[in-house]
Amino acid sequence: MHLNPYGEDPVRFVIELTNTPPISADELARRCAEAGMVVDRTVTDADLAEALDFISRWTEVVDATTDEHRAALLNVLLADASAHPRLTDHAEGGWHIHYRDDDLGLAGVLRAVASVGTALHLSGRGMHRLGRCALVECGSAYADFSRAGRQRYCSHTCANRDAVRRHRARRAC
Repeated sequence: MHLNPYGEDPVRFVIELTNTPPISADELARRCAEAGMVVDRTVTDADLAEALDFISRWTEVVDATTDEHRAALLNVLLADASAHPRLTDHAEGGWHIHYRDDDLGLAGVLRAVASVGTALHLSGRGMHRLGRCALVECGSAYADFSRAGRQRYCSHTCANRDAVRRHRARRAC
């Protein structure tokens, strides 16, 4: 069985890239490989520029203030990134579905898996499941994978820091 490569993992990965963008083509290649993406060609500065442009556009989806605006922005990314679904058995990884053309560079693959993964995440879990950390000094992006769907912080660290701050403010009164 092959797990869906367009599910939770690409959404977590694009969140990571959003919060800490790569600064070189080599770093992009390394991080993509560590995230489980097949890197089967040399990654260039043009790939890095294309990936950073995509991340910037994807961040607009995170920051959208309405479901309709979020869907419209994501639909543009999907139109730019995806192709008709097809079965493939590349890299001896087992048969699975691609929603992208086979001849894309790494940035194109990232664009496709992150866009489709985000669409599946939002349509399956709720359109509100992307956001920015509620800790004022943080502001990192997050994807809400919680059961309840009420995440407000990017991490437990930020949630705890804010809780301690609120507690101390109450005690000071």
